[in-house]
Amino acid sequence: MRTRTRPRTLLALTAAVAALTLPAAGTAVAGTAAATPVLTTGSAGGTPVAVGDTLTASLASGTSATFHSSATGTSGVSCTSSQFTVNVTDNPTAPGTATESLTAHTFDSSTCTSNVIGVLGVNGITVHNLPYTTTVSSDGAVAVTPPSGSTVRTTVSLRTLLGSINCVYEAPGLSGTASNGTNSIAFADQHFTKVSGSGLCFANGYFTATYAPVTDGSATVFVN
Repeated sequence: MRTRTRPRTLLALTAAVAALTLPAAGTAVAGTAAATPVLTTGSAGGTPVAVGDTLTASLASGTSATFHSSATGTSGVSCTSSQFTVNVTDNPTAPGTATESLTAHTFDSSTCTSNVIGVLGVNGITVHNLPYTTTVSSDGAVAVTPPSGSTVRTTVSLRTLLGSINCVYEAPGLSGTASNGTNSIAFADQHFTKVSGSGLCFANGYFTATYAPVTDGSATVFVN
């Protein structure tokens, strides 16, 4: 009887140890949780933004998008309604850089005004050479890059006493900053150079705007 009891006792002990050390089926092993991507919704470290999602943002409440003739001046064009749309093409693990395709950047001409002498109003602002590539890094740096061989190109159409004129401006790219505090992307004094237009078109344009909140559907977007 003793020779049979001992092996059974050892087998029972071995099974008990195995049950305590092996994770149950479907239970994640500590330290193997999914890593947080650069872009999430709801909160920092929240729900991952899926590749293919469309993100949008309008001007932050109470602000304007301005296109001034100098970085420190106030002469130029101002709009109180503007919006951009991007499609997410890559959202890697943070820290890293997410990539998006900027498919639309619009300005509502009915909300645009100009204080340039000789200009009666703004017909419209058109952004060309889309889509642009937009990157958002974990440190909040935002970069907008046009397709190879082209530029960030904008036409500002103005009404004057002598009729309508088109002022065309170009920039090699834009730099901005993303903030989780306001779920915003801000551009400050981004320099454009006039490439065509009459003497009423200022030689340089400086673009400033803050877009907030950036959303994925109805959910706010955070940068990790």
